Amino acid sequence: MIDKSVHWGNLSNLAWSVRDNSYLIGTTAVGAALIASNGKIFTGCNVEHRYRILDVHAEVNAITNMVTSGYKSFYAILVVAERKRFTPCGSCLDWIIQFGGLQCQVGYQTSRDSKIVVHTAHELMPYYPE
Repeated sequence: MIDKSVHWGNLSNLAWSVRDNSYLIGTTAVGAALIASNGKIFTGCNVEHRYRILDVHAEVNAITNMVTSGYKSFYAILVVAERKRFTPCGSCLDWIIQFGGLQCQVGYQTSRDSKIVVHTAHELMPYYPE
């Protein structure tokens, strides 16, 4: 269920826009936009490295941008990529839960005009250790 107090359309516009800045070695550009606990929005895109294990995912990029600016928590994040279906990977969900908590709203969108699907972090990782 989409929380109407989150301006998902605004997050979508920002995430798709920053996605254009992705540094790719592979083929999937990803963008993310989150809302910090004070309402400020932070964005990130994926930055891939020739040694792929060192890639920086869009979600982590947005979270570290938030932390760099002095904020330590957020309540909603939207991830966008042109893929049929996806959610943040387990590693990104770990970051999301660390800074957003289990009730953090996690949305994803597969094209600029497609439906935004929203889950809580807990729904995406129901067995996350408490």
